[in-house]
Amino acid sequence: MNRGPISQFMEKHYLHFNAAAMVDAAKGYEKHLLEGGKMMVTLAGAMSTAELGKSLAEMIRQGKVDIISCTGANLEEDLMNLVAHHSYKRVPNYRDLTPQDEWDLLENHFNRVTDTCIPEEEAFRRLQKHIHEVWKSAEDKGERYFPHEYMYKLLLSGALEQYYEIDPRDSWMLAAAQKNIPIVVPGWEDSTMGNIFASYVIKNELKASTMKSGIEYMVWLSDWYRKNSSGKGVGFFQIGGGIAGDFPICVVPMMYQDLEWHDVPLWSYFCQISDSTTSFGSYSGAVPNEKITWGKLGIDTPKFIVESDATIVAPLIFAWVLGW
Repeated sequence: MNRGPISQFMEKHYLHFNAAAMVDAAKGYEKHLLEGGKMMVTLAGAMSTAELGKSLAEMIRQGKVDIISCTGANLEEDLMNLVAHHSYKRVPNYRDLTPQDEWDLLENHFNRVTDTCIPEEEAFRRLQKHIHEVWKSAEDKGERYFPHEYMYKLLLSGALEQYYEIDPRDSWMLAAAQKNIPIVVPGWEDSTMGNIFASYVIKNELKASTMKSGIEYMVWLSDWYRKNSSGKGVGFFQIGGGIAGDFPICVVPMMYQDLEWHDVPLWSYFCQISDSTTSFGSYSGAVPNEKITWGKLGIDTPKFIVESDATIVAPLIFAWVLGW
């Protein structure tokens, strides 16, 4: 591969400590794919609001990502950025905000994520109007789908195109929908769209059963993993921690220990980008070797941990894999 300027810079300057770990992880990711492996990417935190789609979408288009696990927030916030980007408000001095400043943001219908405020009307409500139609249409037909499948239907229908405010090639959800790559969204109800869906259930306008559940996601994932883990196997690239990472990685010990399917391969590559410290039983801060004791990784599984800000590190690793 011909290396672009970003990769050349990384190779020349990132030689020690977390910088070196990042390059090692990137080279491991690339090697895993070149040897025929598949890769799961997990998204925790506010990576969609951080506009990770600028690099992740191209990773998806080029076949460098085979499956994604993400929080409900990441699922919806990529679409919100797609349709309401110009109405977002940046607050560089967010550390100086007083409680009254925060209240004023709420009163003006801005919800803050660190230094970025998501506009309620242009983002949440605009999406709500159209996704409700998709939910209701499925229920009227007696159909049930996963949360991401409803989002795919909405994107592919073209209903949101009238609102696009960024280059659609920078939307990782749109890239994923166009390639129909699988997504697992554990704990989807812990999201704005999840809360909105629950409100319709409370008002008896929708049935809870119209949305497939987290248990059904795990059952589906076990089948996907069985079909895709032969040969080089499936790698695990974890951005942050939390449920987006812990839920899917547990599919392996679940099959091995609970189903007693002893022919299930372990994850064959592991990398985590995290700024969580290793203390007090934190999953996000657990070092990779701890996962050996849970039957998730093997002794010889390539393992990498980059203790840094994922908004800095993930785009650089993707840049390396893409040859930028």
